[in-house]
Amino acid sequence: MKQLLDLATVFGYISLLTVGGGMAAFPELKNLTVDVHHWVTFPELMHYYSLGQLAPGPNMMMVASIGAQVAGLPGAAVVLVAFILPTGLLTFGIGRLWNRLADWPWRPSVQRGLGAVSVGLVLAGGIVLARGALTNTLTVALAVGVFALLILTKINPAIPIVASGLMGIAVYLI
Repeated sequence: MKQLLDLATVFGYISLLTVGGGMAAFPELKNLTVDVHHWVTFPELMHYYSLGQLAPGPNMMMVASIGAQVAGLPGAAVVLVAFILPTGLLTFGIGRLWNRLADWPWRPSVQRGLGAVSVGLVLAGGIVLARGALTNTLTVALAVGVFALLILTKINPAIPIVASGLMGIAVYLI
């Protein structure tokens, strides 16, 4: 029971950090799930995140995998509720208030500030992910290649993810 309460507390807190998307919360997700509670290893967290990119729907639903690893199906359910409910309620409440403040003179400044904070949080998440994923020349080259491919084309991101996985298998087998 304590494990489920710990999962609910951690993922409820993390959900409130997802300003700008799930990547914004990645540094704290890594800190709490890997470094503090030792529920998963960093490579496992990166694998769950990669799988979340492939799955349909919100990519951060991969947090259910962590809950399942820690406490089975009840853990997955607790994590999903804890991750969705706080942010959902907060978004609903702020959305209603935000609409009432449509003519508020400071609203554009608040929006610009929140946008800048979101970008900073997402960049921090990307850096944490990169530190764990870019471990040698091959992974750096692969990351640069995928980045260029995604920026310069309209390719579905699932294609380079699957291709990278297949390349990893090929390198392992060689």
